[in-house]
Amino acid sequence: MASKLQIESVINQIRPFLQRDGGDVRFIDYTPENYVVVELQGHCAGCPHAQLTIKNGIERILKENYPEVEGVKSVNDMMEDEIW
Repeated sequence: MASKLQIESVINQIRPFLQRDGGDVRFIDYTPENYVVVELQGHCAGCPHAQLTIKNGIERILKENYPEVEGVKSVNDMMEDEIW
């Protein structure tokens, strides 16, 4: 199973691509259910293509490196009771 440190390392490799367009992503958590929780920042936070960035970008790359990852969730889209 991937560690939080390994997941965060992959996310840190993705960040420069988002930063070029004025956005960013911050690692929040890797849950026991194998979901990665991130926070989209900058232009990514309000972008209408944010879900595409998460699914086709961040999630795809994480799953390529760690197939046990079930998915990526953004705190920007989650209800408070889902986060905690």
